[in-house]
Amino acid sequence: MPWQSKDTSAASRKTDPVEFLDPPLVTVPAGKATVVDLHFRIADGLHINSHTPHDVGLIPTQVAVMDGNGLKTQTIDFPAGKDASFAFAPKEKLSVYQGDLVLKAHIVAARGNHEWQGVLRYQACNTDECLPPRKLPIVVDVIAK
Repeated sequence: MPWQSKDTSAASRKTDPVEFLDPPLVTVPAGKATVVDLHFRIADGLHINSHTPHDVGLIPTQVAVMDGNGLKTQTIDFPAGKDASFAFAPKEKLSVYQGDLVLKAHIVAARGNHEWQGVLRYQACNTDECLPPRKLPIVVDVIAK
């Protein structure tokens, strides 16, 4: 998918409406399914569509994962979005995320050191406009013992 490429430039990271907070390193039991929490913060005054927006024309929040080399992602759990109305459409309810967001990645890792890589794709909006869709790289070092 074309949106899986990542832009890791300093300029991109400084202007992202969503920030990946942690964890930079996790230790997991080798060969056993483990849940890794992925914490994000959405900038004040902004919201992003949930992974299941009410309107099919809205861009859902998604995660693309690059598995391989002894690391497999079984699934990623998204929380339910919160219904909210905004001034631009006061009678319409949108399913959104605001503030802190935690996704749960279910992974299995073979013994050794790995790098879990993914990309969060989202579209941030304020009460007046929506920004172009963005991609945020997610990298977590995984040690499986």
